Amino acid sequence: MKSTLIKDTTLAERIELIRSWIPADESMEDCDIDLWDMYDDYIKGKREIAEINASFKAEYYVEEDLSK
Repeated sequence: MKSTLIKDTTLAERIELIRSWIPADESMEDCDIDLWDMYDDYIKGKREIAEINASFKAEYYVEEDLSK
């Protein structure tokens, strides 16, 4: 598998990678996540996929109070 790091890809390859993640059957139609917006910084070469994924997950992480 080829590296997806920004330094190892062209703009066209990054666009194609994101395009490949979008389901052909529009199964994400009811979802509020727009992959083009989410990975815009990756496409533009500003942030790696891992950085974007980490920041996305952090927004939706809820710490459970185990003391109860």
